[in-house]
Amino acid sequence: MPAKARTDRNAVTRERILVAAERLFAEHGVHEVSNRQVAEAAGQGNTAVVGYHFGTKTDLVRAIVRRHSDAIERSRGQMVARVEGSDDLRDWLECLVRPTFDHLGSLGAPTWYARFGAQVMTDPALRAIIVDEHLDSPVLVRILDGLRACLPSLPPAVSRERGDIARHLLVDVPAERERALAEGTATARATWADAATGLVDVLVGVWLAPVTPTTDQEHT
Repeated sequence: MPAKARTDRNAVTRERILVAAERLFAEHGVHEVSNRQVAEAAGQGNTAVVGYHFGTKTDLVRAIVRRHSDAIERSRGQMVARVEGSDDLRDWLECLVRPTFDHLGSLGAPTWYARFGAQVMTDPALRAIIVDEHLDSPVLVRILDGLRACLPSLPPAVSRERGDIARHLLVDVPAERERALAEGTATARATWADAATGLVDVLVGVWLAPVTPTTDQEHT
């Protein structure tokens, strides 16, 4: 077989594996799915093909993340260029939320990436893959810096608490919307763009909500 044809065939096989693995991991959990199941779902008779193309399951998870992250990163970069210098918290939250939602909306239906991300975030070892990918993003670092510059002064414990709440919302809201769309059940917002607006509204409320002093906060 000519080298170009072999390269093209390998690229098609890799794409089929990535699509199949993303769907199975989203629906069943990463550790509940074997390489054999991924290969069969990808239409591959050789069940060793997943390991051949991607190595370990961790490598496969990282490849799925990168399959989507480039498009999301480009969108974030464009948004950051438009809001650079803003002191409006909402501008920076839009940069954080909307690129992912817009990307999910561009994929057609059904999608699995939001649920895949939610599954990965439940496992400490796999979660590090997503965290590391994001920490390597200068655009995301700039967004977080912009966010911090707009936030009110909060007690450290409250800041940590609200950061945890925000992270849960960023993972769970798109995953639940994606699940509802796949199951044909009602969603609160008609489109991914509208859903992004709703989540930004909520996150603005999370960060700007009043702080009720508690005994433990006084000693933090």
